[in-house]
Amino acid sequence: MLQSLHVKNLALMEETEVEFGRGLNILTGETGAGKSLLIGSVNLALGGKFDKEMLRKGTESALVELVFATQDERVREKLLQLDLEPEEDGTVIISRKMQVGKSVYKMNGETVTAKQVKELAELLIDIHGQHEHQSLLNKKKHMEILDAYCGEEFLPAAQKTANAYRECRELERTLEEEAMDEEAKAKEQALAEFELQEIEQAELKPGEDAALEQRYRLMVNSKRIMESLSESYQYTGNDFESGAGNALSRALRALGGVSNLDGRLGELEGQLSEIDNLLADYNRDLAEYMADCEFDGEDFAAVEERLNTLNHLKGKYGNTIEEVIAYGQKRQKLLDKLSDYEAYMRQLEEKLAGAKKRLENACGELSEIRRKNAAALTKQLKSALVHLNFLTVEFEIAVNKSQTVTAKGYDDVEFLISTNPGESLKPLSQVASGGELSRIMLAIKTVLAGRDSIDTLIFDEIDTGISGRTAWRVSEQLDTAAHAHQVLCITHLPQIAAMADRHFVIEKSSTEDNTITDIRVLEEEESLGELARLLGSDALTEAALSNAREMRAQAAGHKNQLSL
Repeated sequence: MLQSLHVKNLALMEETEVEFGRGLNILTGETGAGKSLLIGSVNLALGGKFDKEMLRKGTESALVELVFATQDERVREKLLQLDLEPEEDGTVIISRKMQVGKSVYKMNGETVTAKQVKELAELLIDIHGQHEHQSLLNKKKHMEILDAYCGEEFLPAAQKTANAYRECRELERTLEEEAMDEEAKAKEQALAEFELQEIEQAELKPGEDAALEQRYRLMVNSKRIMESLSESYQYTGNDFESGAGNALSRALRALGGVSNLDGRLGELEGQLSEIDNLLADYNRDLAEYMADCEFDGEDFAAVEERLNTLNHLKGKYGNTIEEVIAYGQKRQKLLDKLSDYEAYMRQLEEKLAGAKKRLENACGELSEIRRKNAAALTKQLKSALVHLNFLTVEFEIAVNKSQTVTAKGYDDVEFLISTNPGESLKPLSQVASGGELSRIMLAIKTVLAGRDSIDTLIFDEIDTGISGRTAWRVSEQLDTAAHAHQVLCITHLPQIAAMADRHFVIEKSSTEDNTITDIRVLEEEESLGELARLLGSDALTEAALSNAREMRAQAAGHKNQLSL
């Protein structure tokens, strides 16, 4: 569940921290006090869009922090997938620091991405915004709701359908791309034969270009290289009087005349002899290198011509010899295909026919799962709607086969409803009012909540367009949901507020140069006063408080009945 919310420097909130409890948490307040801002801050922490106008005036950054407590194994597994170590007590802390052009997300102290936060949030909390019920006017939402209800058996069937659909689309694209007439085929074949012949005639060897380029550089710079080598040879050899070799020989002769007189002199003679040998080895290696560097004009021309050939091929077919060879292999495969083009196309068509059959079967399996669950969901939603004061409601989830197949199958899903006796079932968009849509969405949310393990549900003014007895039914439904989940609900209706297990008030206070929105939990007497205000009382008269007590008593009666 959501244990606490900490907000700093966000819009009218200077710094606010609130601790929520289990059961039904109700938030009320005057119009304009900032009730929706509180829920908006939760959305921000979970990756919602941030605008610089949301920063409190005079500040450079804002902070939102959520603390959850959960023992859900799926949350633990998700944290491990994200390379985050789960806390032993199940605590999950999500925070977001927001600045203009920059946001930093953290989970349990580790920096993460917005995408990772959203992935985890899907397992922790379900937020129903103020106008979300309007999405029921779109048929696409109906399929999403049904699919969410279908549960574990739905996922493998949906994946199978999506894979089959992708396979069909890829084969269709391949067939379209490969289709060509005789003239086009002849041109393609002639070009492939020419290119392959050009590559094969070159007899390419991997890495050949690098070796040739190195040799070519030596040839181009051969004069300067030979001059430097000759000079080095003169200074270190024995052929010149001033060479190091002659000097070392004279030094060895001089030291040899006295080396037997002292052991240390013998050691020095050995060191000098080793230097003389190393220098002799150097001169031999240098002479061999100079001999290898000798080449004639024909060698240079041959290397230059070969490099031109290789660079020409690389300019046409790839950046490296390996890429040119790979291109030649592709052209050979194309020639193999074109040599029996009709058989190749026939094989593609057979593959497509098989893929279409698999797609049809996968769509059928998926549709069967939807139809079976549609019947069960219809029954549960109808029961929930009756509890929400749809006394004569008829409801149906129609699952029909459409002419169009997508990655989600061939089903067309639509919610149909009749709220008056004798009226035929019609699409929601044709008959449902705003208040009815709110109640239908509440029914959907509570039914789906019973199918998953998301612990926290948030409703931002789910009571739009309702009043009176219907409002009581909505409050009872929220309380029922709160027995299995933590529920946070922003409301302006006293019937719903009366059902609170924990009642919060959101207040706005102003001075000459400052306005602050804050939230605090109400004690029982304060809660009765807030109920009296919601009932329309300007003053806390005994009559107004008496009405508030009656509402609390009626709510308590429902709670007691549920606990039996």
